[in-house]
Amino acid sequence: MTPVPPGPGMPTAGHGYRRGMAITEDVQRMGAPLRRWAHTQKQEYTRGEERPLGADLGAMGVYVGLVGAAAAAIRASGRELPARIPLGDAVLLTVGTFRLARRIAKDPVTAPVRAPFVSYQGTSGEAEVAEEVREHGGVKHAVGELLTCPFCMAQWVGTGFVLGYVTAPRATRLAALTMTMVAGSDVLQFAYDAIQNGALRPGGEAPPEDITGQMV
Repeated sequence: MTPVPPGPGMPTAGHGYRRGMAITEDVQRMGAPLRRWAHTQKQEYTRGEERPLGADLGAMGVYVGLVGAAAAAIRASGRELPARIPLGDAVLLTVGTFRLARRIAKDPVTAPVRAPFVSYQGTSGEAEVAEEVREHGGVKHAVGELLTCPFCMAQWVGTGFVLGYVTAPRATRLAALTMTMVAGSDVLQFAYDAIQNGALRPGGEAPPEDITGQMV
């Protein structure tokens, strides 16, 4: 079957390709000033240091996107936001956020989650580790900083608790209660160690040891 040649005024494949290229060039030309401005701002901010500004911007976009999607899902489900949050629940969620954020960012047990992005540097406190990002200036840098920063993780953890509190308040209270109990246990562990090391003795002296090397 002989193909029908395009008539007058009918677009050809070559014409469509050229039009697409022209649109792409126009977009690039219009975006050039913005790219130059962003490059200048990055240079002035970093002062030669490798900082993952682009990846950080992407992380903020992911956070906003997830929160927006969750909010839309909650609204579509017809759930109503609580008019007020009882003080007890607020304290429970706050302490739970604190402990879970540190669990993710500093705990040796959660090191496998952080391992692809950071390297071990030693200990930084009781049952906590010190780590450094492996790569600088890219996505791994941004993710590594997020995963090793308890202050940064608290934003994500707290948001998760709030969304959970709206959708499944009972389960969220139990999860927050678990982490709050762990935080309380940590305080008692530190207090016990301090007492064992003589915090309550006159002058703060450690208790003597018996012949077996144990504190008496």
